Amino acid sequence: MTPRKKLEGLVAATVTPMTPDGRINLSVIHQYVDYLVSEQNVKNIFVNGTTGEGLSLSIQERKQLAEEWMCQGKDKLDHVIIHVGALSLLESQELARHAAAIGASGIAVIAPSFFKPTNKDELLGFLQKVASEAPTVPFYYYHIPAMTGVKIRVEELLDGIREQIPTFQGVKFSDTDLLDLAQCINKKEREQFVFLYGVDEQLLSALAIGANGAVGSTYNYLGRKTNLMLQAFAKPDLALARKYQFLTGEFLSFVIKLGFGVAQTKAVMTSVSGIPMGPPRLPLVGASEEFIAKAKAKLESIVWPDGD
Repeated sequence: MTPRKKLEGLVAATVTPMTPDGRINLSVIHQYVDYLVSEQNVKNIFVNGTTGEGLSLSIQERKQLAEEWMCQGKDKLDHVIIHVGALSLLESQELARHAAAIGASGIAVIAPSFFKPTNKDELLGFLQKVASEAPTVPFYYYHIPAMTGVKIRVEELLDGIREQIPTFQGVKFSDTDLLDLAQCINKKEREQFVFLYGVDEQLLSALAIGANGAVGSTYNYLGRKTNLMLQAFAKPDLALARKYQFLTGEFLSFVIKLGFGVAQTKAVMTSVSGIPMGPPRLPLVGASEEFIAKAKAKLESIVWPDGD
């Protein structure tokens, strides 16, 4: 891997493959890596996040997954970012130390979501205590207020953050508040922070205001199409970029109406890639056969600008 390479473009938020009886399935990770690289042209991954059911896994399982992705991604992936956030500070610190020991390209942390920080200083204090356990590893804040309930604006959090966290590199911004994102980018461009957007159906809007790239679940199976959107935006051919964004949105709008979450993402990924991703872990329940059939038909019906 080449961790010194700038993190930009698409980052696949990986699902966690599981066996039918609910155990993590490490045996398909090598196939998963090859699929992302060769079929989706995606060489950056975000492990043990929301899509990966990270907070539903044990600490040992999270370590095993991180190790397997690092092993199988060696010389194939550019960046392996390990999410090490946890409700317990001590567990998060343990995961940060482990990620550093196995050579992760970066670590990311969400805000604690049971006992929640109520202001910037409390949140920053937690993040600093985790980051300090991996003092040579690039650190990213994972902002996802819809899941954590922590709505501290990122713009506020970033003021003076490098003084507290010297390894801070940027944000996985999984929120629809584009004003907050725009203010972050406007104020922090000089510091060259990385802003990776996490709402896949709104990525083009985030790119327009300066996002460096994206972390998302759809890049597992729509990575190649989204890369074509990034290329069109860079030309710039905004009309073509919009076509790709609208078609991604058309698919997501369809499946969201059916009920779309991590379980359904695993089912779509299994269908598209042919790699068995298995069921989710309780309390999530597996996608229905009806959902799988309808989602598959919808995805196959889309006519993309490249003719595929």
